Parts: sequence; C-alpha cells; structure tokens
Amino acid sequence: MNPSTSRRHFLKSATALTGGLFAPNLLFGKEAPAALNVAAIGCGGKGRSDISEIAPGNRIAFLCDVDRTKAGEAMEKFPDARFFSDYREMFAEVADKIDVVTVSTPDHMHFPIAMEAIRLGKPVMVQKPLSNNLWETRALANYAKEKGVLTVMGNQGATMQGTRLLREWIEAGLIGEVKEVHYWTNRPIWPQGPGIALPPAPVPDTLNWDVWQGTVATDRPYSTAIHPFAWRGFWDYGCGALGDIGCHCMNSAFWALDLKGDFIVEASKVSEFDDTFAPKRSSLVYHFPAKGKRAAVKVFWQDGVADPNTDKDFVRPPGLPADVKLNPQFGQVFIGSEGIIFFNDAYCSTAPVLFPESLMEKARSIPKVFERVKGGPTRELCLAIRGEGPKPVSNFEDQAGPLTEMVLAGNLAVRLDKKIDWDTRNLNARGLSEVESLIKRQYRNGWEPKLT
Repeated sequence: MNPSTSRRHFLKSATALTGGLFAPNLLFGKEAPAALNVAAIGCGGKGRSDISEIAPGNRIAFLCDVDRTKAGEAMEKFPDARFFSDYREMFAEVADKIDVVTVSTPDHMHFPIAMEAIRLGKPVMVQKPLSNNLWETRALANYAKEKGVLTVMGNQGATMQGTRLLREWIEAGLIGEVKEVHYWTNRPIWPQGPGIALPPAPVPDTLNWDVWQGTVATDRPYSTAIHPFAWRGFWDYGCGALGDIGCHCMNSAFWALDLKGDFIVEASKVSEFDDTFAPKRSSLVYHFPAKGKRAAVKVFWQDGVADPNTDKDFVRPPGLPADVKLNPQFGQVFIGSEGIIFFNDAYCSTAPVLFPESLMEKARSIPKVFERVKGGPTRELCLAIRGEGPKPVSNFEDQAGPLTEMVLAGNLAVRLDKKIDWDTRNLNARGLSEVESLIKRQYRNGWEPKLT
C-alpha cells in the first residue's frame, strides 16, 4: 500500500470509528490534522477564492484550468502543484492521489466534472448553481446519494451564522406566521439580452477551447464576448441573474422554511431575451403550499434592479420603514404576521434587523438549536472528510440539488412565459410538454453523460 493510499484509508477508517463526529489525534497530533490533497478545477475568478479558502491546513496538489493564463496566479502561489488543462486527463493520471475536489468552472461544466469526481469516490465542492440544467442537477444529487460521497455546493450563505439564527427565530415563532419572503439583486452585471455581438477571434495558445465548450451542443467559435466572464448571460453556459445569485439568496428561505416539494412559479416584468441570452430583468413569485406547521408562503424575486432605493419599477417589500436604505446589490426580507426579519445582503452574513425593534429582546432569549459552521463550504467539507464535523448542510442530495431545482424552475417560467406547476417527484411541469427540451440539454458528441 503506497503512502497516499495508506493515509486515505486511515482517514476513512477514523471517520467510521468515531461515527463522523471527531477526528482521532493519535496519528496527526491535536494541532496537526491530516493535510488533504486538493485538486482544484477552475483557478481564476471564483476558483481563486475557493483555492484560498481550502488551502490552509491542506495541500494544493493539482491545479486544472482550460485557460493557463487564468491559472497563472494559482500556479505561482502553489508552484509544487501539478497543472492540467483537461480535468479528464487529471483524473485518469492522478485520481489515486486526490482526497478532495473543488469545481469552480462555468456552470455548464459543473455536471460532467462532479459526476466523474463522484464516480471515483472523491468528496467534491461544486460552485453554485449545482448545474445550469434541471436534469443534470437531479442526476448529480441522486448519484452522490447512491455513491455515498461527501459533497457541498459553494453557496457560502449556507455556512453563515445568520442563516441558523434566522431558522431558530422563525421556528420559535418570533415573527409569527411567515407569509412572504422578498429578494432582490442588481444582477446581471454582465451582458444579457438579445443582440449581443459575438465576434470570433483566434483561440489563444493558452486556452483549451474544446474542453471549455465541453458538453454544449452549439458549436461556437471562441470569442472574448464569451470567455472569461460574459458566459453567465448565455442559457447554454450560465443561467442568467436568477441562476447566478438565486442559490445564494434563496438558500435562506429554502432551508429555514423547508421549501422542498411542489410549488407554482410565475414570471412577470421580463425584459426582452432570445434563445441564446437571458433577459436583463425579470420578476418572479413562487407559491409554496402549507407544509407541516408552516403556512403557505410566497417567495418574491426581482433581478436587474439598478438601485432599489430609486428604481421606480422596484416593488419595495411591504412593512419596511420608509427610512431604511436597501443594499443596491441584493437583500432579503421575511414578513411574518407579527414582525419582519431583514438582511441587507444575499448571504445572511450581516446582522439581521428586526421590525418592530421591540422583538429584539425576545430574540435574545431564543436558544441556539442549530450547529454553527466553521468556515465556508470547502472548510465545512474538509471537516466532514476528516471526521471532525457532520455532513455539510448544502450537500447535493439534501439541500443543494433541491434548492438549485427551485431556482432553475424559475427560469422555465421566464423562458416560456407560462405558469409553472412544478412536479418535484417527476422533475416536470404539469401540463406543459414544451418544457422537456429545457429540462435536459442536447449533448455534444463525445460528451454524453455517464451515469455509472
């Protein structure tokens, strides 16, 4: 047995012996937990911060990015890491040396990379959204459950103390019966809407454009209007403003109010779009039926809001005092029968504000119920791998998958301009056969999904 295999075997055995609660110290020492070999796929942009988050206490052993230029900073910072431009080659050559994988690529490539990591039994963090496609999202959640692999999505709000505080307050009845939740964002902050030019350009020597396009059946020539950042506005590569920030914002309501299950979603105030690009602006309302002790609740979403304090088309959440200034980037408001909980950010990372303020005294007496998470999603995942913490909250099967499905179903309402009566069990919209082509993508030859 080689040293890396021996170390991984010990990690797994230690977790089993301790019931996944605490890591043993007999080998590593109390102050020196085992460093995990990290394979970071996607090194620029969000990948840069994901690598920085997971690096402390671990070993950045492998870096993978289709764009060597974008990976340059990570390569300089971690000179001992072996570099690949194709994740398939990386897994084929060094899978036995990998302990954990991070996936920080454009949305359309989350699925094939994560599926391969799970197939190989590698714990994996995938940036939000879990996928930009409903069928792929469900397949990832099911596959992770089948293989018993530890997973987490990179929606850092799921690890924030404010998220746990929110649920504790709601379950304690602090604001009474929650009737409405409101979210807004200034996204998109990249080009969206029809008529965007895509001038072809020579593919840089440092870019593997074939692997960048990956699964997408539409064969587009390289353009700086696509890579490295503007891909978010494409239905093929991203999923617009809703898909980008929705898994951050809506995580709070999804977890605190247990929104799993069927719902209806309707779109309005949708600006012009086409089959290539998502719209610059849209509004949605989700209708969730009563569930258990929770009453029926509506979730409102507004994107493309330049500034909620001055935008004449923005619908201000009811009940907020007129002098409360709203964050121009994003925010969230929970409206109950007896009060309001207000976070002026997307992640529940700021201190929650209560209206009326007199509720604060009652809030102080509400006991802690939910465990606080140490660090962000990648740190949470590493703790679970070592047996020092529970399964991450936003794991694929329990949270990340169903949350992403809720968000992406909103895009169905936008694209079809129809009410979506979402059938969660069957991954379909009742009575709308035209959704089928939007639920599962067409795959480029050679990139068809492998489910075994």
